[in-house]
Amino acid sequence: MLLFGALVPHAAIIIREIGGEETNKVASTVAAMNRLAGIFKDLSPETVVVFSPHGPVLGTELPVRGDENLEGDLRQFGSRLSWVFQNDRELVDLITAEVEAEGLSATVFNRDTYPSFGLNRGLDHGVVVPLSFLAENPFRLVATGICYYYPPEKQYALGVAIGRAIKKTSRRVAVVASGDLSHCLIPGAPVAYNPRGKEFDLLLVKLLQENRTEEIVRLDPELVEEAAECGYRSVLMLLGVFDGLEVKTQVLSYEGPFGVGYAVATFIPGAENPARRLLPALQEKRAAEVASRRQQESAPVRLARRTVENYLRKKEGEAETGTEPGLPEELPQRAGVFVSIKKHGELRGCIGTVYPTRGSLAREIMANALAAAFQDPRFPPVSEDELEDLVYSVDILKPPEPVRGTGDLDPEKYGVIVRRGRRSGLLLPNLEGIETPEEQVAIARRKAGIGPDEPVELERFEVVRYH
Repeated sequence: MLLFGALVPHAAIIIREIGGEETNKVASTVAAMNRLAGIFKDLSPETVVVFSPHGPVLGTELPVRGDENLEGDLRQFGSRLSWVFQNDRELVDLITAEVEAEGLSATVFNRDTYPSFGLNRGLDHGVVVPLSFLAENPFRLVATGICYYYPPEKQYALGVAIGRAIKKTSRRVAVVASGDLSHCLIPGAPVAYNPRGKEFDLLLVKLLQENRTEEIVRLDPELVEEAAECGYRSVLMLLGVFDGLEVKTQVLSYEGPFGVGYAVATFIPGAENPARRLLPALQEKRAAEVASRRQQESAPVRLARRTVENYLRKKEGEAETGTEPGLPEELPQRAGVFVSIKKHGELRGCIGTVYPTRGSLAREIMANALAAAFQDPRFPPVSEDELEDLVYSVDILKPPEPVRGTGDLDPEKYGVIVRRGRRSGLLLPNLEGIETPEEQVAIARRKAGIGPDEPVELERFEVVRYH
């Protein structure tokens, strides 16, 4: 039986023993958490499920703690407070089965078997801080992490599966989404100030209060990214738990005096309502959007995308020679190529070659697409669950030419190559946020490990960019 749901922050400063006088600055949050504690005491759930973004994080699997006893403390914050909860293994097994039935993945971790995921340190503060307010009555616990690379619809689908599992247990269950909102609300916040952080927080709080779940799932991914939040995925899972139910939502508090948004909200389930089953519609809309985007792809981009997808799905490559039918004849037979991959507006991988290294342009695109997806050292390899979120661009380079100085550069028109001995750095043209040749050269220097005062040779090049 699903009793109750809650969205809670997990900043240790809301605990007076840790925050001291600073806790007074989050008085609204503390009051809301105390009010929430009263609700928990009255309802007395037998099991509490907590989603934490600071627990074990996997790209495409839901990590669930599997130890018989789940221990946590706040020693890292200078506190002696500690807790031990009995794991509800029956519900853990139901959750993993329902997640698999949804076509998703879940992995049960043991702290002794999987220390590389931080489980040997016990429960993370994303679980322990909120439970420090809510654990007056004893209960069993289920603690999960999040799937970092799942798109919003799949994160929501995880919650739907967990909701089905809760319906199959005989215990009375409360679900807690642990997560702070934007981390960039003011100058001096943990992440560099960005006005979009406040925009995200206020919009999310408004949509939660008004039960506009579909709009929350379909929030602008670039807004979510710029907000530098850590609670959105937890919220999506919580909302999924209530899929198909009438819900009474109340935002008890929202504030952000330290530059991080803290929201406390309650979710009371009501009667079943087929009109509130949003998952099929969300999946259909997402599929339509992906199909529309792919219909607009240029031939080089289509080749790059299919190469990555075929590799992950263990299919044979579509182009073994430069005569791949999707490439127009007017393209050069051979050229340097850069393939860039973005996800939700943020770079996910970029690898390229200044000069051709393969026997055909098609092979150059294919090789660099695979390198951008799986070999860019700045990012983990792309996974199959991400494919629908990835947006590709292909830059076909014209031969570089030497220049005398920054006066011959134009960052919108030309890319730049900076050389000193064996060190070299390259920057593509027309990149967001780069407005002057000096900025362009400075970044290329840093990429090459060349100091700002070291003499360098400069080259410029033009590209034809395909989206």
